[in-house]
Amino acid sequence: MNSLHWLLLLFWIIYYTVHSILAATSVKVFFKKRSGKYFRYYRLVYSIFVTVTLLWLLCYQYSFQSPVLIKPKILKYFSFLLLVLPGILIMLISIKKYFLLLSGVRSILTPTPAVELKVDGIHRYIRHPLYSGTILFVWRLFFIFPFLNNLIAVILLMLYVLIGISFEEKKLIKEFGEKYHEYIFNVPKLLPDLKNKKVGF
Repeated sequence: MNSLHWLLLLFWIIYYTVHSILAATSVKVFFKKRSGKYFRYYRLVYSIFVTVTLLWLLCYQYSFQSPVLIKPKILKYFSFLLLVLPGILIMLISIKKYFLLLSGVRSILTPTPAVELKVDGIHRYIRHPLYSGTILFVWRLFFIFPFLNNLIAVILLMLYVLIGISFEEKKLIKEFGEKYHEYIFNVPKLLPDLKNKKVGF
């Protein structure tokens, strides 16, 4: 790894750290106290900030040459069937279901979005479908473009997702109590178990 790759590693760490801080409950409470009625736009501003910084980071990631780690041939087509198609499908289902809430657009339509535990649809099979789809998708991109800079991004994304899920589920347990405990017991985290729907990875 040269200095550009180390910088890329640092930028991804900073990005995920800032992303997590801004999504933390204590930070939201802080801004809510100081922004008053305008706090309804917090999610929207947050989404715009995260998107803009992500685009900048991706531009940097592909602004320099990076060594090829593997030279896949058949693997590309094989991984397309196993990773890309399921990944895109899961992501589209999740994004369609949560776009208004996650993007903050709903804040323009209603000041207090309803908070509810989603256990229907794809959530009957996995607790975090958007994360699952994203992981499948980015691994597929690495198989298509097996460069060191892409591997750095994928590994850090995996770490961020696994750590983020842990914190996110603690918040959900506080919010929904026993109902979410039961949901954790019956539905796997990222990989569906279509036979038993028992706790899995």
